[in-house]
Amino acid sequence: MNQAATAAADASAKPVIDIEKLSLTFQTNDGPVHALSEIELKIEEGDFVSFIGPSGCGKTTLLRVIADLEQPTAGSISVNGLTPHEARLKRAYGYVFQAAALYPWRTIAGNIALPLEIMGLSKAEQQQRIARNMELVNLAGFEKKFPWQLSGGMQQRASIARALSVEPDLLLMDEPFGALDEIVRDHLNEQLLQLWAKTNKTVVFVTHSIPEAVFLSTKIVVLCPRPGRIYDVIESDLPRDRTLDVRETPEFLKIAHRVREGLRAGHSYDD
Repeated sequence: MNQAATAAADASAKPVIDIEKLSLTFQTNDGPVHALSEIELKIEEGDFVSFIGPSGCGKTTLLRVIADLEQPTAGSISVNGLTPHEARLKRAYGYVFQAAALYPWRTIAGNIALPLEIMGLSKAEQQQRIARNMELVNLAGFEKKFPWQLSGGMQQRASIARALSVEPDLLLMDEPFGALDEIVRDHLNEQLLQLWAKTNKTVVFVTHSIPEAVFLSTKIVVLCPRPGRIYDVIESDLPRDRTLDVRETPEFLKIAHRVREGLRAGHSYDD
């Protein structure tokens, strides 16, 4: 394919997530709460996109809209060319919550198998997917352990394996490492990048951490509150194959500075 044809193909390719003028207002007993306002965002295939902003800015709400867990009151959104509802029915995404949300009475393999059982897959197919995804998250050998026998970081890796087991194109992650200590969090960040490189999934990741957002992402979306809206979208030019050492480079610090400035400008701490 020549350069012109390649450019034409790239131009015609639809983004994995396409959001236009999206707003969401919750109706409460105390009156309307404007959670999101005029969100415009496109996420391309293979992107690793982080949403960052202060508490209450709508990061998780926007992720839940993508996942069809909340319904917008204005604007439009498509996921792989489908409505979020259609995408959910087709299991186009896997969702990783803030807590691992593993059933304590099921083994790790049993937890990963749960969505596969619901899908009606054969036992043989279930076992293949369990083994493959436990290997991906470096949990091979822990199939018969129960969640309470694993550390918090290992539980979250099991949760990621469960999300991947439905073989989604899109992985949605809502602050999955927020409750973990810094050392464990750094290790899981590195493992997550390795997983992303192996699977080439499109990832949308919610975080409060500037270093985490900059380290993981190809694109960082800075949100500000009242109501939640996008203040800045930062494209990262850091190499995809990166280690924690990249955090000491001028390029990393420049991006982190822009994120920090965006958070300060978009949010008044005097409110």
